[in-house]
Amino acid sequence: MGWLQKQIQLSEKDRGFHLITDELESQLPELSQYQVGLAHIFIQHTSASLTLNENADPDVRRDMEIFSLQAIPDGADYYRHVLEGPDDMPAHVKSSLWGASVTLPITDGRFNLGTWQGVWLGEHREQGGRRRLIVTLQGNLYR
Repeated sequence: MGWLQKQIQLSEKDRGFHLITDELESQLPELSQYQVGLAHIFIQHTSASLTLNENADPDVRRDMEIFSLQAIPDGADYYRHVLEGPDDMPAHVKSSLWGASVTLPITDGRFNLGTWQGVWLGEHREQGGRRRLIVTLQGNLYR
């Protein structure tokens, strides 16, 4: 049984939902050492989120962002937390709704995702910056 915990820094992203599976895997060469296990991925920010969804059609990510902007608008007059800009409080709401972590199975040194699944970063700020993730791998190592 082996454990690894590692901080990963994602490249800066525009506002919206972004497929980050390949970026995660490229920064986790250690993943190939795990025969079977779990990967827990946690984002260290309160204005961005992680979720698992469609990995093929980018229209799904675009549609999710349109829904997100309509359901949780920037600058609504009922927000009291406004010191950091009109997109900050809505970003906190979206982060809580979509979540701060995902847990994925590991099989044969890879994330064991469904055919059409990928890990998404929800960037909910106009200028969120580079986002930090903590990845914890646990499982049986190849011998």
